[in-house]
Amino acid sequence: MRILHTSDWHVGKRLGRYDRIDETAAVIDEVVGIAEAEAVDLVVHSGDLFDRPQPPIDALRLAFAGLSKLTAGGTRQVVVVAGNHDSPDLFETLAPYLAPAGIHLVGEIKPPTEGGLVEVDTVGGRAVVACFPFLRQGRAVDFMAETGRWYGAYADRVRSITEAYSEAALQRASGDGIAILAAHFMVTGARVGGHGAPRGERELHMGEAYAATTAAIPPSLGYVAMGHIHAPQPVPGANVPAEYAGSLLALDFGEAGETKRVVLVDAEPGRPASVTSVPLRSGRHLVQATGGWDELAARTDLADSYVDLVVNTDGPDPGLADRARLAFPYLVKVRAEFERPDVERSSRHGRPLTELYAEFCVEHHGAEPSEEIATALGDLLEEVGVAPS
Repeated sequence: MRILHTSDWHVGKRLGRYDRIDETAAVIDEVVGIAEAEAVDLVVHSGDLFDRPQPPIDALRLAFAGLSKLTAGGTRQVVVVAGNHDSPDLFETLAPYLAPAGIHLVGEIKPPTEGGLVEVDTVGGRAVVACFPFLRQGRAVDFMAETGRWYGAYADRVRSITEAYSEAALQRASGDGIAILAAHFMVTGARVGGHGAPRGERELHMGEAYAATTAAIPPSLGYVAMGHIHAPQPVPGANVPAEYAGSLLALDFGEAGETKRVVLVDAEPGRPASVTSVPLRSGRHLVQATGGWDELAARTDLADSYVDLVVNTDGPDPGLADRARLAFPYLVKVRAEFERPDVERSSRHGRPLTELYAEFCVEHHGAEPSEEIATALGDLLEEVGVAPS
């Protein structure tokens, strides 16, 4: 059986002022083309189909149109688990309507006998997919509590659930089926990125409080399809083929330069799967660039890229933002870098907000705010009932 593993589409994600719906549509079509060219039997999506729980209408249309294309008219099955950006309720509401078309949505963590396992027949054989949507802190999972396998630490809870799913999936596969896990959580040691810039992952759900250990990756399954981490990589320390497929596009500048991909998985009953990365080419490049203005303006690689600029200057440059917007069609961020005067920090207690704001501007931008901005701030403070001075 050949499986295509994809993840973290984040349909509806914006980058600054730019709507990326056309880029997302192009990369989804690229994934569909790979599924066709590689004669894929089953598609597994390991979460974050959308960028937010209540996606706009154009994002809903695009995501479900893409999943529909992946079914190849109902001849291929598609299984999707909810990630931390997705709405479990939306998935569960739509699930019974989409299942007849070959799209299986799992939004909630469920007992294996009540929807936690999705069993599908494909051209390449039978597959049992254990579906583990994102688990939020403090969330109780009733079927685990009833079996006495529920513990306090998040990592222990995740491990207990994956163990239960693994046991049930192997029993259901019973020798002639492929047993795999599709899950959305972070494993300690996974590479999140080292650019020092924001990434597309939600920081709230990326700390140690939401980290599981490699003990949560069952060693007896044929393959583990992981979502949540956007940098494509094997799951560190796993004793079974297990991959973070990664996001479809570089979603913020912390992901700049990453080669995005889907994973092709060749599996047969009772044996570990073999995996192959297929790189994705769609989407505009993201570039962080630092230098003098003349040097940056002469760079041809910035003309068609989303850019985050740091411009070296001799001092404050009030017209820099306007000049940069004219020179770089896909400018996302720009800031001047120059030697700033030392500002003696003093207590903020009891000081007017207008004075604090002026101090902030001197410290971070090298100059006090313009009279126009200072006046606007004072007017705003008066309007909301805060004395500006």
